[in-house]
Amino acid sequence: MATINPYLIFNGNCEEAFLFYQSVFGGEFPYVGKFKDMPAGDNSSTLSEEDENKIMHISLPISKDSVLMGSDSNSASGDVVFGGNISISINTESKAEADKLFNGLSAGGNPFMPMNQTFWGAYFGMFVDKFGIHWMVNFDENEK
Repeated sequence: MATINPYLIFNGNCEEAFLFYQSVFGGEFPYVGKFKDMPAGDNSSTLSEEDENKIMHISLPISKDSVLMGSDSNSASGDVVFGGNISISINTESKAEADKLFNGLSAGGNPFMPMNQTFWGAYFGMFVDKFGIHWMVNFDENEK
């Protein structure tokens, strides 16, 4: 069965925010990636030095079943408007479940990043549904 986690987008202060959240919840970051860590060809060559040092992805487990996740926006994606800076991240148990949920929830919406293998080892996609809600669908093969 799929699990759902909040995904927060920041305008350059993601690391500061997550260090604060860590001071409240405790725990360790299993992953912290910056845009400069992206392989060549994944938009990394078009990023400014400032954008390269922003957070591409960070996660902080806050309970047995919940993970707070986040990233910074960059000049390519533009500044986020608060209120529109939260996505629902669904973690699935299989590629088939990921495809089913992605295709079903994105129907009539804007699937701007189709499901695909990523450099970090996940099968991942993003979309805005027909009601304006931002979603991320993820199947992490490394956890199986």
